[in-house]
Amino acid sequence: MPLEKGSLVLLNYVSKLKDEDRVIDTNVEEVAKECGLYDPTRRYEPMLVCVGEGWVIKGLDEFLLKAEVGQKATVEIPPEKAFGPRDPSKIHMIPLRRLGKDAERVRVGDEIEVNGRIGIVRYVGSGRVQIDFNHRYAGRVLVYEIEVLKKLEERDEKAKALVRRRLPVDGIELGFEDGKVSIELPEAAFLIEGLQIIKRAIASDLFKYLDADEVKFVERYKNPKTEGKQKEEAK
Repeated sequence: MPLEKGSLVLLNYVSKLKDEDRVIDTNVEEVAKECGLYDPTRRYEPMLVCVGEGWVIKGLDEFLLKAEVGQKATVEIPPEKAFGPRDPSKIHMIPLRRLGKDAERVRVGDEIEVNGRIGIVRYVGSGRVQIDFNHRYAGRVLVYEIEVLKKLEERDEKAKALVRRRLPVDGIELGFEDGKVSIELPEAAFLIEGLQIIKRAIASDLFKYLDADEVKFVERYKNPKTEGKQKEEAK
């Protein structure tokens, strides 16, 4: 049975540029290592997607509306349903001095930010730099190899996946009572940059996809002296 719009599913994917047959992204650790894309700071685990909600590029989202749990497929996605066609008006030549302290370090292929916009350096010379503000893969046909691993059905697994999507740290504990969700955060999460914004986003997701009435975050701070004493007593 095809997935319905709004279904929360877990999937594995490998994305490639069709004309180069080159892997550009994956959430599968073994594939990342084989292709030289492995990032030790990244968590390689199934990706959560809400089908039909725009969490992934349009072409892949449309395919998932016809996919089934357990299905493996190769999906070819044209530019207009991926990162759009290339727009020549988004390519600008500017004086190198506008990059300030970064002017001496910039190289062709670098991704830099100018006036709040992210662009790719295409040319450097004669005191000028050409910056392409198109998406890196604009105008390219993409090929996705995907496997739909599971459709989340239970309240607990949905909540856990929605929280982990925004806050991928271990040790988070969830509690449920009469439409209320409590989320106890581990100390590892306390100093994460933008934590308050992340918490607001998690709450919004739980309201929308879990129909929760209330979301409460709990942060516990333990006295180091007391904790150390307890560990000694336990020994």
